Amino acid sequence: MRYLKKIYIVIFISILFAISYLFVQTAKIQTLLNQNVEKILINEAKSFAQNINLLLKKNLLEDPYQQLQEDQNLRTHLENTLSVLRSNTYKYIFVLYRDKQGVYRFLLDGSKDKASFNQRLNVDKKLWNRVYATQKPLIVNQKKLDGLWITYLVPFVVNGKTQAVIAIDFSKELPENIYNAIAPLNNIILYIFIAIGCLIIILVYQTFLSIKNKKESITDPLTQVYNRNYMRELLKNINIGNYQIMMCDIDYFKYINDNYGHKAGDAVLAQTAKILSDEIRQNDILIRYGGEEFLIFIKRKANENDTLACNIAQRIRKKIETTHFQYEDKIIKLTLSIGLTCNPEHFKSISDAIKHADEMLYIAKREGRNKVVSTKDTQIQTVQFQNKKSINEVKAAMEESRIICYFQAIYSLQSNEIVKYEALVRLQEEDGTITPPIAFLDTIMYTNIYNDLTKVVLESVFSHIKKHKVSISTNLNFSDILDNSIFDLIIHEIEAHEELAPWLIIELLEYEIFAETTAIIQERIQKIRSYGVHIALDDFGSGYANYAIFKILPIDILKIDGSLIKDLDTSKTSRTIVDSIVLLAKEMNIKTVAEFVHSKEVYDEVKKLGVDEAQGFYLAKPLPKINTED
Repeated sequence: MRYLKKIYIVIFISILFAISYLFVQTAKIQTLLNQNVEKILINEAKSFAQNINLLLKKNLLEDPYQQLQEDQNLRTHLENTLSVLRSNTYKYIFVLYRDKQGVYRFLLDGSKDKASFNQRLNVDKKLWNRVYATQKPLIVNQKKLDGLWITYLVPFVVNGKTQAVIAIDFSKELPENIYNAIAPLNNIILYIFIAIGCLIIILVYQTFLSIKNKKESITDPLTQVYNRNYMRELLKNINIGNYQIMMCDIDYFKYINDNYGHKAGDAVLAQTAKILSDEIRQNDILIRYGGEEFLIFIKRKANENDTLACNIAQRIRKKIETTHFQYEDKIIKLTLSIGLTCNPEHFKSISDAIKHADEMLYIAKREGRNKVVSTKDTQIQTVQFQNKKSINEVKAAMEESRIICYFQAIYSLQSNEIVKYEALVRLQEEDGTITPPIAFLDTIMYTNIYNDLTKVVLESVFSHIKKHKVSISTNLNFSDILDNSIFDLIIHEIEAHEELAPWLIIELLEYEIFAETTAIIQERIQKIRSYGVHIALDDFGSGYANYAIFKILPIDILKIDGSLIKDLDTSKTSRTIVDSIVLLAKEMNIKTVAEFVHSKEVYDEVKKLGVDEAQGFYLAKPLPKINTED
């Protein structure tokens, strides 16, 4: 049945194309006929005009107005001669003269409805005066109420002076017999179009019914989101590596049913589903998994870090927590527990990945509810985070001023001089060893300690800017801009060092901006830029480059991701991509910075491609002090 519909569509499209082609060709033929007929009619009008000119010269003297006014018989004779030329095509043949006031009046009229001698006629004086002045014929195209017309104007000249203008007015439409021959073909084409239109409407209606029935079978009637029938179909074709899995459960939902009734519970479920739908993105998939459980597949880019699902989960949790659910006159407060599987590709099957998210949900409920819990596969966790710091360890480092910044120089590829630095946060152990941010940032994310760390980094950056009068960039996530407390902290620090703000660069980690937060992000970025702060987009090109972000945000600097730069000397694909990014940036007047320049070969390539600036171990390693301090 599915293939039969496709065959029908192909047949309909083919017929529609054939009829359209025939219609276009017929229209072309009709246009060509019109053009040819127009040429013939104009030539015939010229012949008429020549004969009329000869007739007038033979019968009229130097003052035609005076002669025709006095000789009624001559006027009647000439008008009768003109009327002989009149036909269904050449309906109006007349001669006008221009009086001393520049008004055009009738001398002769061979038309069916004759005008009186010396009667005034309103004409386009600009054109008629041109004929008077140049003494050359003129063809005038015009559109009247009853069709398209051409007026052929010829000057009547006696002894080198224009005495009058001969006008022949004729229709440029196809002659009636030609039009009647083409009309049936046009009607046939029209009827076929109508028939095909009806068949297409029937097909569309049947398709609509099919889609409607299909949608009803995979949609939960209460919440209007996908149901488990859809999930079974989805899991047959889904590439689970492209998603992260989120399991959500309404806390104490049984209490709502027991105390407010099942109708109130249904209303809460419907409102919760609406919030979930609003908070996720278009490419994410929301499914009602059970009674009060919802399963969400979060679409992610290749190699995207785990903070995406965490950010969305925390946003959903906060939204549910701050929403007042209403049923009749009752206000109901809810919380949501959420379990995440950030790396479902590490599990043997999709079912195992979903079970893992369910286990994380259970842990969230066990630890007090209204939480987001996410852990990784044990092996991955051991490899990547064997030195992961606890919250208390990070807090102790903060209190003992062991959260410090390293600074990596960024060079101009034109002058080969340092033009700015990037501040990179580090944790200094008690024994003096340095721990990278991967070991502690995730631990403190969404805590007050993270806010305190942001404040420490900004204070350090401004301190070095003040001391060295050099631009320094610092990294933030889009989630930091959306977080009210962090955003307020950023603005406070900028205002406290307002005279230094133009030296500050904020690097935003590139990932997709959610439609529902676009306006907030735009407003807040504009607020930051109003102090003179520059905005850089970090890791551009990682996963895939989200070019739509340039329509949303004012970007001053584009930092090209190291995954593209590091093999620039060996990969033609990387060179092509970087070249396109550089061209785009130049068109938009945006500075480009190449990250991860680790060798002379790569340095030479980025310089050859026209990148503005570069950073990497080949040029300079991150150091605890600005170079000028050495």
